[in-house]
Amino acid sequence: MSTIKVLTPTCTLGYGFCDEALRRGMKWQPDVIAVDAGSTDPGPYYLGSGKTLVSSFAIKRELKQLLQAARQAGIPIIVGSAGGAGARQHVDATVALVREAARECGLSFKLAWIYSDISGEAVAQAISQGNIRDFEAGFQLDVEAALNSTAMVAQMGHEPIVAALEQGADVIIAGRACDDSVIAAFPVWKGAQPGLAIHMGKILECGAFSAEPHGTDVMLGAIDESGFTLEPGSEHRRASLISVAAHTLYERENPFDQAGPGHRLDLSHCTFEQISDREVRVGGSQFIEADDYWIKLEGARMVGYRSICIAGIRCPSMIRQIDALLEDTRAKALEYFDSPTLKIEFHVYGRDGVMRELEPEPEKTGKELGLVIEAVDQTQASANAVAHFLSGTLLHCSFPGQFNTAGNLAFPYSPSEIDAGPVYEFSAYHLMKVQSATEHFKTHFEEV
Repeated sequence: MSTIKVLTPTCTLGYGFCDEALRRGMKWQPDVIAVDAGSTDPGPYYLGSGKTLVSSFAIKRELKQLLQAARQAGIPIIVGSAGGAGARQHVDATVALVREAARECGLSFKLAWIYSDISGEAVAQAISQGNIRDFEAGFQLDVEAALNSTAMVAQMGHEPIVAALEQGADVIIAGRACDDSVIAAFPVWKGAQPGLAIHMGKILECGAFSAEPHGTDVMLGAIDESGFTLEPGSEHRRASLISVAAHTLYERENPFDQAGPGHRLDLSHCTFEQISDREVRVGGSQFIEADDYWIKLEGARMVGYRSICIAGIRCPSMIRQIDALLEDTRAKALEYFDSPTLKIEFHVYGRDGVMRELEPEPEKTGKELGLVIEAVDQTQASANAVAHFLSGTLLHCSFPGQFNTAGNLAFPYSPSEIDAGPVYEFSAYHLMKVQSATEHFKTHFEEV
């Protein structure tokens, strides 16, 4: 097998990269451009709403650059988890931007897009057959949740992308896909060892976050029979043993055993070598095929509407008794509105707004606190009314040691209540056993 070169331009399509780093990377003569475009990190909103994680402006701007570079070099470009969540709406929106970019740049190519949506009926059938198990949801998936989800996708491995490459696709826009599989697909298609290709994909999928200094930028990987070499596209960055090894551990509970669709990676014998000031060589990654092929399901359902209020508190007397005041205000709102679906949250920044109950030093507070008031209910009007009631009650409440008679909160915005729209939660975050790696991922082709 000859060396296969992969260029990953950024951590997420639309997050940006250095133009000079891309030019330098293309001089390296890569065999493919592969980039991830999504994640569950932003929560279930984008899956449920169908809105893209990144603006259409940013996606199209970067697609134009990458499409022109790829077509000039005569190499494929692969995008995974299109639009952020990788549902049909996200894939269709990205495909439309590809068409626009091609028309504006005068480009022609064979376009493939792969849907990853899975029907509630298919999931319900899998539940009845005992082919669903919990992943990280903490609850069992039932038929009602499967059928009533607003949207549901399955996370593909590299196999559907390889199938599209085998059919001559120049540009592939994939729905929800395992991040490392997007990068690994082309090398696996060309004969690379899957263990090495997937491990390289794991490190490359975040772009130059595996470099020093890290950032949303170009990263290059070259894989051969015995290992792979990593190098950033920008001359102002370098790959180091620490940066590359650390990214192997990124988002992983077990540093040696990493599971994926239809496989596990054994990284217990991995080696990392600094072969130049800017390059790291990795070897020893082992691919272990699983007895059964399991894919991850991600489902979302709408649970109401959210309104928030952002306020600052500078009064030391109020800060000292903030917990009691918040709980008293919560109780008054619950009684006043008497809504069984109402949810109220207070986020106290400057104390434990980030860590919440895990904050190790909650007693340490500054001279001021930032307060985010959150109300979720079945209608936007109800959520807004509750948020206004909460902010108004806190604004005018009295408490021991108080010097001012009103104006306990400082509001940076008018109106102080901000309607945040629909709220979604994950209805599914489970694994489903399938008969083949490609059966649920439908691919379409078009000459652009």
